[in-house]
Amino acid sequence: MMKLAVVAALAGSAAAFAPASTEIGRAATSLAAEKSQAIPFLPAPENCEGYVGNVGFDPLRISDYFPVDYLREAELKHGRMCQLAWLGYVAVDLGLRVPGYPEAMSGATSASVHDAAVEFGALGNIFIWIAIAEMTSWIGVSQMLQGSGREPGDFGFGKQYLEGKSEEQINKIKLQEISHCRAAMLAFSGVVTQSVLYDKGFPYF
Repeated sequence: MMKLAVVAALAGSAAAFAPASTEIGRAATSLAAEKSQAIPFLPAPENCEGYVGNVGFDPLRISDYFPVDYLREAELKHGRMCQLAWLGYVAVDLGLRVPGYPEAMSGATSASVHDAAVEFGALGNIFIWIAIAEMTSWIGVSQMLQGSGREPGDFGFGKQYLEGKSEEQINKIKLQEISHCRAAMLAFSGVVTQSVLYDKGFPYF
């Protein structure tokens, strides 16, 4: 009996140093898969899963406190605005003026037009139109947050280009848009910063 007890004790000790089981291996793999793709040393934001263009970039964990649909709406809105803003900023500095452009502002650059627009009164009009657009768009956003089924950023424009396309093709187009939106936000920040720092026209160096 004593010999059997010793053998059992040795077998138990050996098992403690045996290689990890496949279940532990799967758990470790699952844990590694939950790391952020964009920031590998941080955990992936769970609430962002399933969204086109998600690379796990949410270092402040904002998606834990706000609906991701609302965050994606804001990302698309700012990205679309920045695409137009970059184009407009550069076009003005290349000399483009719309018909009826005030003479008092004709010599201003994109970087210096703010003060001239305030003095002329144009900036107040712009603010009013932006406020109207914001209030109108909030109707769709509010309905979306209440479960209407509306997708973030969907205002019905250009949907005819998605007709007859597969889900994979539609997701590819959505990925292209969100990628351009993110690039435009960085590009507009860069063009404004460089034009102010160097005080020169396009290409701002």
